[in-house]
This record gives sequence, structure tokens and C-alpha cells, in this order.
Amino acid sequence: MQINKWIGNLLIFVCLSAAIPAQSNEVVIHKVPPRDGLVQDILSLILSKSDPQASIRQLSEELPEPRLIEEIQLGKVDLMWAGASPHLDEKLLTIRIPLYKGLLGHRIFIIKKEHQARFDDIKTLAQLKQLTAGQGTLWGDTKVLQDAAIPVVTTLKYPNLFYMLEGERFDYFPRAVHEPWDEVAARPELNLAVDKNVLLVYPFAMYFYVEKNNQALHDKLARGFEAAIADGSFDQLFLNHQMIKDALQKTNLKNRTVIRINNPNMHPDTPVDRPELWLDITSL
Repeated sequence: MQINKWIGNLLIFVCLSAAIPAQSNEVVIHKVPPRDGLVQDILSLILSKSDPQASIRQLSEELPEPRLIEEIQLGKVDLMWAGASPHLDEKLLTIRIPLYKGLLGHRIFIIKKEHQARFDDIKTLAQLKQLTAGQGTLWGDTKVLQDAAIPVVTTLKYPNLFYMLEGERFDYFPRAVHEPWDEVAARPELNLAVDKNVLLVYPFAMYFYVEKNNQALHDKLARGFEAAIADGSFDQLFLNHQMIKDALQKTNLKNRTVIRINNPNMHPDTPVDRPELWLDITSL
């Protein structure tokens, strides 16, 4: 009798187990815009190190950051990437390894073509403060500029910034060195160009973010990232990626006027003591 009861319980357990789907190895992200192709390559690399069976599925649309955060919190999207900010640290769980080796904190400007002369003679932060930057309202680096007392005009929608610049709502649009070339080329109807003189530098990183309670995915990404750093495959991917090679060549970093500002918003756990995670422009 006892044996029959045990067998019955075992059958119930087996049936219930079969009804529970196996944990998916699919990682859902929003649609990757062309400017973020390297991020997708980095994600593929680190997943190959920690979970070779994992697959990446993109949504059909690129989501603005506020909605992307909500979709992650609802469990409809697994991860996002963005510049570091206290706002994101509060909402989500951070994989605190800089995706672009801190390159996001090396900024050159999109300007109106006829305004190059305004920037040719800038040598100091005080001179730069005479002009106004354009930024996304919720971007992490917006607060960096504001804390340095740099005048900033903001908007929630990234595409608006190009038209606001063309309409002279502000004087320049700071972009990471890999970003402005394609952005200007994609908008030939606007009278825009990349400034030839100034390089604004501050400590800043772009990270992957996951839902607060998704420790398993956090650990999987961190483990894969550390493995790719240790075996050299991350540096090989990053430094040999055509976007990065083209950007460094076009930007001509060594011949620019470098203006440095602080970033008082850096999280205490920012891995500043690990030089292998950061790009040293003096060695390029």
C-alpha cells in the first residue's frame, strides 16, 4: 500500500515536472540600431564564453530608454545597455564592466558646418562654457556636463537633437568618438559637421543592465565578460572592430585640444583600479 502511494506521488511529480518548461537560454533585447552593432558583437562574445547554447532575440523596434527600463522590469526584455547613471543603478542591476573601455567619456562635437570657427580657438573649459551643449534628458553624461557647469539643453528624444542643433537651439552635440561620423552622414539634409578641434574627456562607462532580481543573468554576463578579458578576445574584438578603427583614425585624438572634467556621479564600485578595462588614449 505504501509502495503504491510512493509510486503515485512519483508519477505526479514526473507529470508536474514535464509541464514546467525548461529554462530558456534566449536573451531578449530591443532592436539594435546600427550605431550599437559593436554592443551586439560584445554580447555574443561574452555569452559564447559563459553559455554557448544561449541565443539572442531582437524585438522589432528600438525602444526609448524609459520604456526599455519598464520592459525589463516587466520581464519582457532581458537587458539593455546605457551610459552609467545613478538613475539606472536605482532601477536595474548593473554589470559593472565598461563595454567600450571608457571610450564613451571621450567626446567630440557635432556642430553646424558654418560654426567651425567658434570652436577653432577653444583651449579651456571656461571658453567651452560660453557655448551650449545638447543632450538627452535622462542620459547619464548629461548630469556630468551639468555638474561641470556646462550649459545644456535637453530633450527626451534622441533624433530631435540633430534638428535642434540645426535650428540653433544649442551650439554643439557631444558624441563619443565612434558616434558622430555615421550620424552626420545619415542626415545629409542637415547642415552638420564634426568639429575638428576639441576633445572633451571625463570618466564615463557604458554598462549592461538587467532586472534587479535577475542575478542569474547578471552573473552569466559578468562571468563571460571576465573570461573574454582574461583570454584577450574582448580586446581583440574591440580594437579590431572597424567602427573603432575608423573612429580613432578620423578623430585624430593626438592633435586635438583636450579639456578634462570630473565625473562626481561615478558609482563607488566603478572598477577604476583595473587599467585593463579602460582605454588609454596616450598609448594610441
